[in-house]
Amino acid sequence: MSSIYLETALAAARAAETVVRKYWRQNVDITIKADASPVTVADVETEEAIKAVILKQFPDHGFYGEETGKTRPDAEYTWLVDPIDGTKSFVREYPFFSTQIALMRGNELILGVSSAPVFGEYAYAEQGGGAFWMDKAAKVSRIDTVAAATLSVGNLKTLAANPTGWAGLASMVREVNRTRGYGDFYHYHLLARGAIDLVVESDVNVLDIAALSVIVREAGGVFTDLEGKPVGLETTTVCAAATPALHSEARRRLGYSDL
Repeated sequence: MSSIYLETALAAARAAETVVRKYWRQNVDITIKADASPVTVADVETEEAIKAVILKQFPDHGFYGEETGKTRPDAEYTWLVDPIDGTKSFVREYPFFSTQIALMRGNELILGVSSAPVFGEYAYAEQGGGAFWMDKAAKVSRIDTVAAATLSVGNLKTLAANPTGWAGLASMVREVNRTRGYGDFYHYHLLARGAIDLVVESDVNVLDIAALSVIVREAGGVFTDLEGKPVGLETTTVCAAATPALHSEARRRLGYSDL
């Protein structure tokens, strides 16, 4: 049985899909934000649609959206939303973008919905309830060594500027069974359903990965930043793995010791 929180998040994702499909491949105008990232009318309207669904059901909850910012910052529950994570993909008309909806209670992420309507895939999870990919139970693999793992990487600018981390990543690339760069939502969906085993990223925003962290965690995986800290509002890096042993070894190779 899903909770009212998850039911609301899934309803919000369906509302988002309606807006996304309205603007998909419509040559929408692009505005560049202060942080040099693009935004379109599709981003804004999608977030407004999500916000309307959530706050109608939970008017006292906080809301932290990529486009509309934060409201009720002192609320016990806060929704974290990226309406179109992958706007660059959206405007260049390839389907590697998604809607990300997460719920945080206090400082703990307890729910995540990841919906990629044009790609044709979705996943969701709630604390203690397991993870689901396309409504099927999702479980990570049992791979626990670098040599046996499939590694996917993304957003590596900061890591590339760190000689230790870059050299460590190179050592893993030489050793792993397979390397890919799926990026965005997709490699986390693959990790959660056991199709790949390890994801390394830097230069992320918590809104990009909050929901995905819950999905991977509830699928049995390990999802932290590169320092091994739980995902929080200040998170900017990711080390996510199918097993604790693989997670620990990857972080060691990248120059991070266990906390």
